[in-house]
Amino acid sequence: METTQLNTFFDHIKQQLPLCEGEMRRLFHGRGQTFQGLEQITADWIGKQLIVTLFKPVEEDFSQALKQGLTELFSSSVWETAGGTGIGLQHRYQHGAPFETIAGEIQENTIGIENGLKYQLVLGKNQNMGIFLDMRLGRKWVQEQAQGKRVLNLFSYTCGFSVAAKAGGAEQVVNVDMAKGALSRGRENHRLNEHDVSDVTFMGYDIFRSWGKITKYGPYDLVVIDPPSFQKGSFALTKDYKRILRKLPTLLTEGGEVFACVNSPVVSDDFLIDSMAEEAPELTFVERLANPEEFADVDEQASLKVMIFTSKAE
Repeated sequence: METTQLNTFFDHIKQQLPLCEGEMRRLFHGRGQTFQGLEQITADWIGKQLIVTLFKPVEEDFSQALKQGLTELFSSSVWETAGGTGIGLQHRYQHGAPFETIAGEIQENTIGIENGLKYQLVLGKNQNMGIFLDMRLGRKWVQEQAQGKRVLNLFSYTCGFSVAAKAGGAEQVVNVDMAKGALSRGRENHRLNEHDVSDVTFMGYDIFRSWGKITKYGPYDLVVIDPPSFQKGSFALTKDYKRILRKLPTLLTEGGEVFACVNSPVVSDDFLIDSMAEEAPELTFVERLANPEEFADVDEQASLKVMIFTSKAE
């Protein structure tokens, strides 16, 4: 990366910070390749804290200039107006993704707000804080579509889609993820938003070994599929995604919808469209949802792909 381009990095952050209006947001997305010389750096605004992440090693002059610039940002009028409390730097390229506080204080356990909804997040401890910011418009779509529906949330992680669905008036939500710790945080996310969880189910199971249990709660009006690109021993994108798609006709109500995601640069949106046509021809492709503008990418096929399908009414 290029030290001379850091002025662009800081100028962009100062432009974007006042636009957050108290909500968590990506302020700088170098990973989208739209900022030459800054392709391996991002900056996120989370609960009054700025978390900067490096994805590859940098030269010492870049590191020093970055830290000096962050320290100066902490003392700026823009930062004061935003009410910022701390700036941290995470090194994702190193084992364990080590984290250092650059200025102020970082609250490891914090609350992020998105579209008025609250989420419990952990900063600087793991690679993932508990929510993926590029799915902001996807969660909004689910919230807007959920009224009165029975929703199945596969690979639910910390139940962000479930929180959005309940906020949108879903009749029932079933969350499935083999990581029980993530589901526990999902329960807390619902409670944080004062949701009645009596009609929210949390299933800590391997999806591929639990179709009977999943089917028992159906049929569903909306199925959300947001798997990891790869998870050793449990999920391989190009092979296992199709195993899920072929189950959809038995899971959906007539006219039901599927919200299917893939966030791997190695496959295009045609992967989902073609796989659905092959495995579940009863479903029709409707649209690809736009990604948030702050996640602009020079190659839209390398970015998050969220595809909407619907079952054909007879």
